[in-house]
Amino acid sequence: MLKTKDAKIFELIKNEEKRQAEVLEMIPSENYTSREVMEALGSVLTNKYSEGYPKKRYYQGNKIVDEIEIIAEDRAKKLFGVPYVNVQAYSGSPANSAVLMALLRPGKDKIMGLSLAFGGHLTHGSPVSFSGKYFKTVPYFLGKDGYLDYNEIEKLALKEKPKLIICGFTAYPRIIDFKRFAQIAGKSGSYLLADISHIGGLVVGGAHPSPVEYADVIVTTTHKTLRGPRGAILMVTDKGFKKDPDLADKIDKAVFPGLQGGPHDNQTAAIAVALLEAAKPEFKTYARQVVANSKSLAKELLKYGFDLVSGGSDNHLILIDLRNKKVNGAIAALSLETAGIVVNKNAVPNDTNPPFYPSGIRLGTPAITTRGMREKEMEQIAVWFNQIVNEVDGYILPIDKDKRKIFWKDFKKEIIKNKKLQTIAKDVKELTSKFPLP
Repeated sequence: MLKTKDAKIFELIKNEEKRQAEVLEMIPSENYTSREVMEALGSVLTNKYSEGYPKKRYYQGNKIVDEIEIIAEDRAKKLFGVPYVNVQAYSGSPANSAVLMALLRPGKDKIMGLSLAFGGHLTHGSPVSFSGKYFKTVPYFLGKDGYLDYNEIEKLALKEKPKLIICGFTAYPRIIDFKRFAQIAGKSGSYLLADISHIGGLVVGGAHPSPVEYADVIVTTTHKTLRGPRGAILMVTDKGFKKDPDLADKIDKAVFPGLQGGPHDNQTAAIAVALLEAAKPEFKTYARQVVANSKSLAKELLKYGFDLVSGGSDNHLILIDLRNKKVNGAIAALSLETAGIVVNKNAVPNDTNPPFYPSGIRLGTPAITTRGMREKEMEQIAVWFNQIVNEVDGYILPIDKDKRKIFWKDFKKEIIKNKKLQTIAKDVKELTSKFPLP
């Protein structure tokens, strides 16, 4: 028993379980798995090595592992409606890395993805990531209204002729027009990668349009809205195979041996369990409620004068620009956490603040919807949001770095003792007690 063999780690795990139970987890990339998923993840499968692919392994003793991986593949193919999947990538960034390795030549070919500062991902061409270091990159941006400007994206694509266009984002609260992206990719002679890591669960749940008809390659993580373990799935569509019949083989080789060794078989089994759960009718109900809650929360936040990027939400997340509230995202996120509401600080379009102290916060409804919360609870959460941000309105972060360190240290000490936030934290705990974890 872990409790007796390593009491300290056991205690910390229990503390984290208690923390998750007592707060509102509203980081849009986080969710709660079922006990069945965790059971598979913590199984004896963690003991096995299985380099290679089903029935083509480099180690012996993989007959059972082969069956598990094939089940995971078959469930993913059926759920997403694609002819090929790879379930071995450790997570989303390695999966995107595999696509780039399979399709592009380092130093020669060009990627076009949404700028990180406007809601893209590090692996979509950011200069601080491998994707920006080893490939030529051309970022596109959001319009002034916070929406994707497809006409401008098309003009840029026709000018730059990228080998790969990436659509799918980490902080974009609106529906993605995959058909329009496919038209742009067709005109520019580009591959189209749909990174649906954030909205994968919404896609299979029918709460967001699917890219399967339009993209050549699709990547999704298996956590976030899909409610599985940390992991990823790579998919090639019929459209992708028509463009390159060897695309699946290229991706397989990019994953192994190109980027990683043996897959995590316990993770593969847990992914299979999550895919089975996502195929059930109740998952569609869940996906629709995630979006309903996000729309409801956005509507309520607007009533309190919050400036939402694009003016609202069509999916699972909301991005708030706090500049009109005279507080930055770092201060707001810490204050919200002190009051029992966990979000993440986030850059907003045209942000002039440094990345560690951005002007916005990003929040979402996947985890609290898993707990059973609905529109009524969103109204109360908006009230707390308003009270918390008003409590720290006017805290200005010094420009000077040395003064900033002192300010931040003092602010942390002060905010923990704030009685208003302590009272809200108790109210949050009372609410969460009515919605137990899975």
